[in-house]
Amino acid sequence: MTSRMVGPTRTMVTTATGHSLGELAESAWERVAGDSLMIFEGHQLRGDALGERARRLSAGLRAAGLQSGDRVVVCMANCPEVNVTYQAVWRAGAVLTPVLFLVSSDELRHVLTDSGARFIVTTPEFLPLVTSACEGIPSVGAVVVAQDPGGAGGSAEAFPRLAMAELEAGFEGPLIPREPSDLAALLYTGGTTGRSKGVMISHDALSAAAWSAVASGDDGQEMLSRVLLPLPLSHAYGLMVTVMGLHITEPTYSVLMRWFDAAGWLRLAQDHQCQISAVVPSMLQMILAEPVEDYDLAAMRRIASGGAPLPAEIVDEVERRLPDVAVGEGYGCTESAGVIATQPAGARRHGSVGMPAPGVDVCIVGPDGAEVAVGDEGEICARGPMVMSGYWHSAEETAEALRAGWLHTGDIGRMDGDGYLYVIDRLKDLIIRGGFNVYPRDIEEALLAHPDIVGCAVVGRPDPKLGEEVVAYVQLRPGATVSEREVIAFARAHVSAAKYPREVHLVEAIPLTSVGKTDRKALRGSSR
Repeated sequence: MTSRMVGPTRTMVTTATGHSLGELAESAWERVAGDSLMIFEGHQLRGDALGERARRLSAGLRAAGLQSGDRVVVCMANCPEVNVTYQAVWRAGAVLTPVLFLVSSDELRHVLTDSGARFIVTTPEFLPLVTSACEGIPSVGAVVVAQDPGGAGGSAEAFPRLAMAELEAGFEGPLIPREPSDLAALLYTGGTTGRSKGVMISHDALSAAAWSAVASGDDGQEMLSRVLLPLPLSHAYGLMVTVMGLHITEPTYSVLMRWFDAAGWLRLAQDHQCQISAVVPSMLQMILAEPVEDYDLAAMRRIASGGAPLPAEIVDEVERRLPDVAVGEGYGCTESAGVIATQPAGARRHGSVGMPAPGVDVCIVGPDGAEVAVGDEGEICARGPMVMSGYWHSAEETAEALRAGWLHTGDIGRMDGDGYLYVIDRLKDLIIRGGFNVYPRDIEEALLAHPDIVGCAVVGRPDPKLGEEVVAYVQLRPGATVSEREVIAFARAHVSAAKYPREVHLVEAIPLTSVGKTDRKALRGSSR
């Protein structure tokens, strides 16, 4: 077992846990909101003005019937109203349930039904989706529409009108006290193996994850206060990045993207001289496909990557083309509020996702549940204050995931003698071909070394003789003429004879899930 603890620094509050997120937000508003700015699509918004809107919306929601512990689904693209709603919900003592706007009506309906949500907040462009999903669900008491100064139409409640209702009614809207162990967020997983399930994250867990991320990134030097935010705020990673702002003691200048596009990211980074940005690997790949050298990125110092494994070739290319930018890969999952390991500031180790984040213990266990030797592979397990309380209405799955006091992540990894963690692959993605373990990530990284391959994904398909066969889906650079046979020959030259793919499919693009991860479920379906 390895852990790394660091004390609070000049850039963060001194307490990782012990307060509700509503209390932390109130403290942050008083501390830095007056000097902090958010930039969104050409508009400049002061932090204290956003804080005031959150207070009013919180009071309006309470006046409309929201009770402590009620779940509030938030289904919006990135916009200032997302942050306002999050803080309003926590101030009202309720539970946040963020949902990515790319979900289908059936998927949203499942979340609404399973969570028993009382309110749902959305924007006009997603109102038809929300209305369809809510139909016939009696638990949903109100639909609130943001960014709609006129009437919302139908039975929906306009966000601004609701926020003003508390003023007209003289409703003061106090901060509703919540215990740190109370539920703060109910996050639904992607459901890659079936119906998505709710992950229960307490106020302490989300606060601890954000505190840990801030602590690990502070090297005592210049504070990187000009932040570019392209991540979906509805994802665990994006939510954690949002809460990081509650632990900062110095004003920030945040540039929020409604949704990511590579050219837009580069333009905003240049125009606002951003210093740091958090991304997922697929975003970084798209950025590198652009002429990054044509933009003035002199201020950019750090790009943090999480949410999925980051191929070493991408790190090398970023640091070759942007030599002043450090790439830091982290590791976490929804069940750990997005944080397990982070790169120590100024001490990145090639191929590693870093060391256990401050406050986190990590161990690697074998199939028998015993800890393996240093350097050996096994399942990554973690414990710490950021670990989930459990799965919503699922005691059996909770007991399986939280065995012996440890979160069993379902990921395969190893740790070196210095405590650096290396993520090998997902346990469920492991391919067993003729008795040999084949990790898709190993094959993908080998294929990405080919100069004409810009994307790839490896899955297994049933094989009557070998159990499973290795199948690779490959995306080529525009204009490249590499054949399937040549891809197989390249792989054979770079990985062992037992592991190279015997079957290759050239595709226009590698399918991604709504949060930017390789959609292996879709690929497995097409390979059968």
